[in-house]
Amino acid sequence: MIYIDPPSWPARGRLWSHLVSDSSFAELHAFAEMLGAPRRAFERDHYDLPAERAQLAVWLGAAVVPSREIVERLYAAGLRRRKERHPADRRPVLN
Repeated sequence: MIYIDPPSWPARGRLWSHLVSDSSFAELHAFAEMLGAPRRAFERDHYDLPAERAQLAVWLGAAVVPSREIVERLYAAGLRRRKERHPADRRPVLN
């Protein structure tokens, strides 16, 4: 199943939604392609979609869920990919 959260994330003068799948990245990429979303909009485990594409995503079958549920569904499916931290940002381990 494909899920989208309401457009509420501001960036570059627009509001954005997150588009995810709870089954596979292949399903997510295929759905994003139907939307005309460029592959560069894919970030680790989701697509960032501008608000004007969110309605089309829903029309094509994406279920609207709260942002928190987006993350919960990614974790439950084993598809959550956390952002890599830069080595300089890591704290040393103290014994």
